Amino acid sequence: MDRTDSRTARRYLALWFPFLPIDRLRIARPDLWAAQGDAPAVVVENVRGAMRLATLDADALAAGLTPGMTLADARAREPELRVFEADPHGDQDWLERLCDGCARYTPNAALDSGHGLMLDISGCGHLWDGEAELAQAATDRLERHGMRVRHAIAASPEAAHALARFPAAPAPDEDAAVRRLPVEALELEAESAVALRRAGLRTVGDLAARPAAALAARFGEEAVDALHALLGLGHRPLAPRRPRPAIRVERRFAEPMGSSAHAIKVVAEMAAEAGEQLAERGQGGRRFEAVFFRSDGLAFPIRVETSLPIRDAPAIMRLFQERIDSLSDPLDPGFGFDMLRLTVPRADPMAPTQLALEGGEARKSEGVEALVDRLSIRAGRARIQRLEPRDSHIPEQAQLALPAVEHRAPEGWAPVGEPGDPPMRPLHLFDPPQPIDVVAEVPDGPPHRFRWRRTLHEVTRFEGPERIAPQWWQARDGAIEGESTGRTRDYYRVEDARGRRYWIFRHGLYGAETVHPGWYIHGLFA
Repeated sequence: MDRTDSRTARRYLALWFPFLPIDRLRIARPDLWAAQGDAPAVVVENVRGAMRLATLDADALAAGLTPGMTLADARAREPELRVFEADPHGDQDWLERLCDGCARYTPNAALDSGHGLMLDISGCGHLWDGEAELAQAATDRLERHGMRVRHAIAASPEAAHALARFPAAPAPDEDAAVRRLPVEALELEAESAVALRRAGLRTVGDLAARPAAALAARFGEEAVDALHALLGLGHRPLAPRRPRPAIRVERRFAEPMGSSAHAIKVVAEMAAEAGEQLAERGQGGRRFEAVFFRSDGLAFPIRVETSLPIRDAPAIMRLFQERIDSLSDPLDPGFGFDMLRLTVPRADPMAPTQLALEGGEARKSEGVEALVDRLSIRAGRARIQRLEPRDSHIPEQAQLALPAVEHRAPEGWAPVGEPGDPPMRPLHLFDPPQPIDVVAEVPDGPPHRFRWRRTLHEVTRFEGPERIAPQWWQARDGAIEGESTGRTRDYYRVEDARGRRYWIFRHGLYGAETVHPGWYIHGLFA
């Protein structure tokens, strides 16, 4: 079967940890591990009311124990067996930390099924003098930490996944190695694998030599799909654990850094550099992540989130310091940090700060938004909430309580209205409207000038009137128009000689509703 050029251009490194639960216990819980001696160790889980072996170390496998065996049968063979309860969540957290640590080799690192990792190392090999050297560096670092790992490199994730789990005799090339794999590498149902062997199909090459239509008719479409994926004929994109950030700043050290305080100072320098890049783009960061790579292969990511875009390095570092101070597990350098990375996973447009409408200082950075950010980090992301309106007349669904720092869509300028659209409304409304003195034509001319707050404003441009009728449907029977339902309002959008725009209205129709209509200012435009 021929393979496409796009497939041969990709290279994937699969890392598989066959003893991950046991290795994690030995590394993360040395007190618990050493307290039970040095007998064979197993991890058990409850399956339908029976305790069965889930993971075994090499000594337990050598003693003849197998996964799925009941704990009672295992203890009958090995009375001194060390038994630990399974902790899937702890194993998952540990695997995610290992995946974050592999981000030093490629930005596209993903979790793989069955305690494995998948790294897209396309275009990364030359940084390590070759893909084999890259794989060797990754496995050496993990093994120094105490993890037992198998690895394989292939042109598709499925092939790398299978080659790492089913090692076979050396083959002349990758295609031959894949075809030598047993049919269990297809990871079909157990009944399907048995049926394939009973049909005399023992290897992937045996299936590849058969027509696909005959295989689909006898063993199902799943077998053909799995075969094509293993041979690289199907396209299954890799889903990296972390999306590629908008901005990334790194620092690598020749000697590991053993001081957390010094590492935080370096992060502050990186935050300033990231702020400069954001300023060049006219953006501000909404999420920041600092990753502390330890020399033993683990990584400690620390993330902060803001309610509004920011790019000021001191403000960013205040949030990071809040997060570090609130950690239950202090930032431990171990044998030292050999790499630091600061990323901005999300950035939004950030316009220059605008002055207040009626003068005054620009908005200060230590405002309500900064307070919300710090409280959200200190108390928890979901503890500080905001109410989001919803289009529903059901009272309990009219608004949602969301985290205050959660992303909200940036509000741009109102689009230019089409003919027939309702007029624009002001940014700020006065409630109640404020009376003003106006010079205007009688009976219904536009204003020429008006006095508001002891200041005379010359009107240079106006738009209107926009007539708003009173609520006539609320008038009592026999009431005269304008008596009990209010008066008609003629609104004007005006601009004075200084460029400020106002929303003013005449209250009442001259002669029909009142003899002397009053004028009011109702709002300010931006």
